[in-house]
Amino acid sequence: MSQTPFVPESKLPALGTTIFTQMSALAQQHNAINLSQGFPDFDGPDYLKARLAYHVSQGANQYAPMTGVLPLREAIATKTAELYGYKPDSNSEITVTAGATEALYAAITALVRAGDEVICFDPSYDSYAPAVTLAGGVMKRIALQPPSFRVNWQEFAELLSPRTRLVILNTPHNPSATVWQKSDFAALWQAIKDQEVYVLSDEVYEHICFAAEGHASVLAHPQLRERAIAVSSFGKTFHMTGWKVGYCVAPAALSAEVRKVHQYLTFAVNTPAQLALADMLTAGPEHYRELPAFYRARRDRFVQALSTSRLKVLPCEGTYFLLADYSAISDLNDVAFCQWLTKEVGVAAIPLSVFCADAFPHKLIRLCFAKQEATLDAAAERLCQL
Repeated sequence: MSQTPFVPESKLPALGTTIFTQMSALAQQHNAINLSQGFPDFDGPDYLKARLAYHVSQGANQYAPMTGVLPLREAIATKTAELYGYKPDSNSEITVTAGATEALYAAITALVRAGDEVICFDPSYDSYAPAVTLAGGVMKRIALQPPSFRVNWQEFAELLSPRTRLVILNTPHNPSATVWQKSDFAALWQAIKDQEVYVLSDEVYEHICFAAEGHASVLAHPQLRERAIAVSSFGKTFHMTGWKVGYCVAPAALSAEVRKVHQYLTFAVNTPAQLALADMLTAGPEHYRELPAFYRARRDRFVQALSTSRLKVLPCEGTYFLLADYSAISDLNDVAFCQWLTKEVGVAAIPLSVFCADAFPHKLIRLCFAKQEATLDAAAERLCQL
């Protein structure tokens, strides 16, 4: 006699399969050009792959230290000093994680307590809110309005309360392709300096920034970095998203709390990959230095190819995403339009509304240009026929 299986009450009842997985599956089903999920269709540096093979062959196949291998932490410290004028301590302030998503989760879990309020800016990356919910926090959102997606600092100040514990920001910003300026960090500091509020700065696209003044990092702000956790991703920088290696930089006291979560979440990250990345950062820093120009060329090529389409392309200051307004083409909502675009036109995109908790009435889609030139040209040809 069969028994009814136990079904646990879900801690995240509203969540299902992510839109990124859905659209990639739909693209595969209809043989569409996949500009939805944010990963390159080209490979990373040959030197990096060779160094991975070398370290595997040399037996570096056991657990790494929980905080990350020392050569990688030292290389991260050197890179940070070069870029932001601040050199974190490689032993106490840098932690290597299983991708940036793990770093974000560990940071939120370490900092947010039951009933704490967390401020984020919508549209926002979809991993933030579930982590806050699981930690017992309450998400407070500020809606950024197109086309500029700039923060209204008066609105931010009004949202602060005695229960505010954490602010989550993302620059360069996915999905809006905008970047924070130094003035934004200055405004953030002025707003929170008299409260015990921490900052989680998601900077995974730090090297894909096209702003004339370069990437403005929380680590370059002397006061903010004393209460901030900055997160980055080697997958984005080296076109190796499947390696899932990221890291976070934070003051020793904050790093200690993040590491308490990290050690029971993944404990340690792939050893030979860490060693290969350390070699790459040391021997080939020109890769990340030249990355803005590399992706700017793809952005400009794709924008030019779309210039005769009925899509209105918004400015792109960073990341490898473009936003496009399709209101001249269709009255469908953005989810329905992306489904139609994939099935009938053969190009997969991401609807902007899925990045927002509240209604997002704008007809905007996100297109990924981290693709080979031939891929971008073929996609643009299809889109220009609309």
